[in-house]
Amino acid sequence: MIEILKTTDDKLMELTISEAQSGSWFNLIDPTYDEIQKVSLVLNLDESFLRNSLDVDERSRIEIEDDSVLIITNIPLMEDEGTYDTLPLGIIFTDRGFITVSSKKNKVISSFNKETSGSFDTRNKTKFLLDILFRSTKYYLKYLNNIYKQSEKIEEELRKTMKNKALFQLFEVQKSLVYFTTALKDNYMVLQKIMRLTQSSKSNKFFKFTEDDIDLLEDVIIENKQALEMVEMHRNILENMMDAFASIISNNLNIVMKFLTSIAIIFAIPTMFSSFWGMNVAVPFANNDFGFLIVSIISLVAAISAAVFFAKKGMF
Repeated sequence: MIEILKTTDDKLMELTISEAQSGSWFNLIDPTYDEIQKVSLVLNLDESFLRNSLDVDERSRIEIEDDSVLIITNIPLMEDEGTYDTLPLGIIFTDRGFITVSSKKNKVISSFNKETSGSFDTRNKTKFLLDILFRSTKYYLKYLNNIYKQSEKIEEELRKTMKNKALFQLFEVQKSLVYFTTALKDNYMVLQKIMRLTQSSKSNKFFKFTEDDIDLLEDVIIENKQALEMVEMHRNILENMMDAFASIISNNLNIVMKFLTSIAIIFAIPTMFSSFWGMNVAVPFANNDFGFLIVSIISLVAAISAAVFFAKKGMF
């Protein structure tokens, strides 16, 4: 899908490829081969810049060429309720336009629309880039708060019952945090490189940083650092929680095994007596009218004695 937009008089106008002008925003979501070719021809852009952004395993980085700049950053993605991942987002600067490329529809880019057109300007590429990066870090913080609330619910459920479903949910949360950690660390390196570009002559052709832009970039770096600290904290908490519950499960298993072993031994005592007195040989009380009752009482006393012994040893 290709969507071409341009800010005009504080309004966001939708254009066709033939109408695209300087200052237009080309938004590509899971583009086809033909769409990639059309955009690359119109903007005189290397197709690899567009294709690299569609690789789900692409790491955050900056690539500068004579006529274009590619910035790949990883943005947060909520796939379904309680499951989170990251998605590479390609941001490309050219003389004629500003391009964003992603393999899936996402809330970061979707938040820039006609309803919110007053908060961004596609003609100011540098500011628009920083707005996207700032919005991305805000979504990281939002999803981290959701993950924290979700992990608390799972913890409460695990305190009541050790079901596999809750443990798998906890594992999914932990996996999401691993994705976030990797992405935020890579994004931090990209943000640092952009900060260095504010002082570099190479950036003058594509970037025009004002004092307000530099302040916004510093805010983005601070927000990214805060998100990274939060995800590290949540990871440590979850790792300790998983270890604690693993110990609890192991301890509960030991208690159950001790109880079952004790019960088996106690019930084995009457069985042992009945086996001895059931042999076809001479045994005590064989000729006594109360022999069965005497043997039953002896076996019962022995079983009760064993039960008392195990109870004192904490086997129950």
